[in-house]
Amino acid sequence: MTKVKVRVPATTANLGPGFDVLGMALNLYNYIEMKEMDSGLEISVEGEGKGILPGDSSSIVYEIAWKVFKLAGYSPRGIKIKLTNNIPIARGLGSSAAALVGGAVAANALSGSRLSLEELINLASEMEGHPDNVVPAAVGGFTLCINTVDEGIIFRKIDPPEVYAVAAVPFFELSTKKARDVLPKMVSIKDAVFNMGRTSMLVYAVQTGELRLLKNVMQDRLHQLYRVSLVPGMENVFEAALEAGALGVFLSGAGPTVIALTQDKSSIGKIKEAMKITFLNHDMDCSLLELEPDAQGAVIMEK
Repeated sequence: MTKVKVRVPATTANLGPGFDVLGMALNLYNYIEMKEMDSGLEISVEGEGKGILPGDSSSIVYEIAWKVFKLAGYSPRGIKIKLTNNIPIARGLGSSAAALVGGAVAANALSGSRLSLEELINLASEMEGHPDNVVPAAVGGFTLCINTVDEGIIFRKIDPPEVYAVAAVPFFELSTKKARDVLPKMVSIKDAVFNMGRTSMLVYAVQTGELRLLKNVMQDRLHQLYRVSLVPGMENVFEAALEAGALGVFLSGAGPTVIALTQDKSSIGKIKEAMKITFLNHDMDCSLLELEPDAQGAVIMEK
């Protein structure tokens, strides 16, 4: 094989209480085209990140591709990579996880598919630093994951809920590092139990379709509370979305994107307006995306 094209979805992590554990893929996609050349390295970027993302060997897509080639015992003469990005960068929608997963899947296909999906997920999670976005980007759906000492990442996928996701994407970047730096090193048992119960009930709600539970089970005390200062108006946006008819609302990953879920398509317009106005009331503008869960994850479109 000399050429491959991969489609990889955006993701939302945590979904409120499931910090670093829960994730879900969304139908907003990046495309990674990888081709073997006679020599050299060429990387081009279109869409999100054009003129910003590196076009040399410091690209994380190239870095993970090279790791895959090395593990697979494959030595391409040269590589040409084209990135067509639709996922906003540093907004809490898994742009870096999509890049890593897409690069790993493309490189694996190019080198003869010698590595397993589990190996690719572990490699991408090691580079990303946590697996909660990587896993749904790779397999799609609603996912649960843990990191173990002896077996690496253990994950499970369940069918995503039948919902519409309204994403309010503020016009500023928020790095995962900055969003993690505000978190406490220790939390109380009371707060830990608060999140354990809601994470468990959230998984139950998704599995059974009892989505009326989302309003309460998407509450969190481990990370959202501490990130309020980083996303002006966040708590008020939560309240406005719920008042407008959302089933549940949460900070997407490290933020600053806020996502509201609904099963009523007719309520989407009202939810969008409420979230937009509330952010504007805090001197913060945003774009609004209407998304749905993606059930496939990374897909090889061309070989």
